[in-house]
Amino acid sequence: MITRRAFGGGAASLTLTGCIGDLSLPAIGTPGDSGPSTNPAFRPQANPDYDAWLTAFRGRARSRGISEDALTRGLQGAGFLPGVIERDRNQTEFRRSTEDYLALVASEEDVALGRRRFAAQRSVLNDVETAYGIPAAVCCAVWGVESAYGTRLGDIPVISAVSTLAWEGRRGQFFEAQLIAALRIVQNGDTTPDRMLGSWAGAMGHTQFIPTTYEEYAVDFRGDGRRDIWSSDPTDSLASTASYFNRFGWRAGQPWGMEVQLPAGFSASTGRDRRRSVAEWSGLGVRRAGGGSLPDHGAAAIHAPGGAGAPAWVLYHNFNVILRYNASTNYGIGVGYLSDRISGGGPLRQSFGADASGLTQAQRMELQQLLNRAGFDAGTPDGVVGSGTEEAISAYQVANGLPVTGEPSLALLRRLR
Repeated sequence: MITRRAFGGGAASLTLTGCIGDLSLPAIGTPGDSGPSTNPAFRPQANPDYDAWLTAFRGRARSRGISEDALTRGLQGAGFLPGVIERDRNQTEFRRSTEDYLALVASEEDVALGRRRFAAQRSVLNDVETAYGIPAAVCCAVWGVESAYGTRLGDIPVISAVSTLAWEGRRGQFFEAQLIAALRIVQNGDTTPDRMLGSWAGAMGHTQFIPTTYEEYAVDFRGDGRRDIWSSDPTDSLASTASYFNRFGWRAGQPWGMEVQLPAGFSASTGRDRRRSVAEWSGLGVRRAGGGSLPDHGAAAIHAPGGAGAPAWVLYHNFNVILRYNASTNYGIGVGYLSDRISGGGPLRQSFGADASGLTQAQRMELQQLLNRAGFDAGTPDGVVGSGTEEAISAYQVANGLPVTGEPSLALLRRLR
């Protein structure tokens, strides 16, 4: 099992600026932590080099128009957060397959919650769709993937987080720009430093905007004088997401994509950058999953992570707009698929089948359930084999005198039954 929080940490939200490549993770939370309230690594710690850097930064900030008052208020209490550096250097462990990704962001439980939240915010979402032309369910799906519908906004001080990453230097110029933007947000009165909380990489609010993206795309939808993405009311966040998609050319009335069925022996090159006309794909035997011809919405790509016989998708222009929010193909599939389910669509028509261990998702879930029943904590069964499941398998193997591999297998599943 790997939790939704363990996928995130704001790193993926950096792609809101297009500065980072393909990351197969959503931008939600901090892996295994709820922030400074519980983890010492997310509380300011003494670091003379960081302090010296921050002193020098003040001069650069003044030259960029940041007032002395904003510097004083914004940097008061700011400090070096070692946990932020750790998260930034360990992102790759959270890469997952499309199947695992969908299990984590668009499970049946996620769909049910999404439909409830959609219904509760239907009036706001309809107003946002009318204003910007972005389907209400798409905005709701981004909300779900990014912050679990506002339940995981993050509680790490953004100014401390981005200043730590700016000082660390691996992407120093980028994060210094985020720090300047965060201080400008304070200076403009949109929020206060104590309310400016988010993920370890500075993503904020219900739909996880980084400070520079907030400055350029956030909107005051109700006209109350503030672009408030931090309150319990998601209105400005949902509208800001729609504003972002609208600015990047969302085509109203067109789908993001849809599940397709590939013919046996399908061998054409696929991938989001390999676009062909719908007529060409149709000529190769590609059909809508469940039957029917492909609708023509311009040049399209095919994403087929499991090849013929497994779930595959045709991806239209609007899919690329979703990728401007996060450059991961899995992210785009996750948002698109979840939006379809929120709108009342059904589950995937095709199965991913067995993985490299020989187990299907249902069998992996059963393995986790049986490990839990035997007293070896594999976490909430979700069919995704992460570190928690591997540790539970290892503990079971030790306790039963088996070779310790930490790996799932059909033999282990049969033994546990």
